[in-house]
Amino acid sequence: MAAGRDETWEAVTQPAVLHQWFGWDYDGLGAEIQQIFVDQAALLAPERMGWADGSYLEVNGGDDRATVRVIREGSGSAGSERYDAIEEGWRAFLMQLRFLLDRRPKGRRRTLYLTGETTGWQALALAEGEWQRFGPRVGWAVDGDGHLVVVAGRLPLDDRDAGRMEVTVSTYGLDDAAFETLREEWTKRWAPVAAAAEVTTATDPSPES
Repeated sequence: MAAGRDETWEAVTQPAVLHQWFGWDYDGLGAEIQQIFVDQAALLAPERMGWADGSYLEVNGGDDRATVRVIREGSGSAGSERYDAIEEGWRAFLMQLRFLLDRRPKGRRRTLYLTGETTGWQALALAEGEWQRFGPRVGWAVDGDGHLVVVAGRLPLDDRDAGRMEVTVSTYGLDDAAFETLREEWTKRWAPVAAAAEVTTATDPSPES
């Protein structure tokens, strides 16, 4: 992260900052953040929090740069072969955190969360940009408008078969009209390439996993 240890720790512990990167917008996001990072999290050491399942998050670094690691018990060499929703979720969310701290976008975050059945290459073709991978099932890019696009699949993104894909588009500082225009544009892109295509915003209920 292009931020010091203290600022990064604040980003993973303060609900107001967590809203700027964690998950995606839906009407229950505030309650989810409260549950995960406040009610259920325990402080294990300075800059380290943990949960009852044995997983923990830690921040290391100095005044200018920091590293965030999430460690889960039971993950190992087999972790890249089998799908683990929690693990892949953390991969996607940490890319969103790094975007926030590296790019420092202005304004309130608003997201589009796209779900449906398609192939990885079709999902990655939704946005132009230099795609990078974080493991076999998560890819991210910054599109031409400066929005962060994160694609996460139940199957590896290089798999030729179609599977459930989740695409999170993070925007910052858009007013209602601009955000609605963007939502319409992405809906038109997503619907033709994904079976059971859905687009979730803050006014929608949480999608089923």
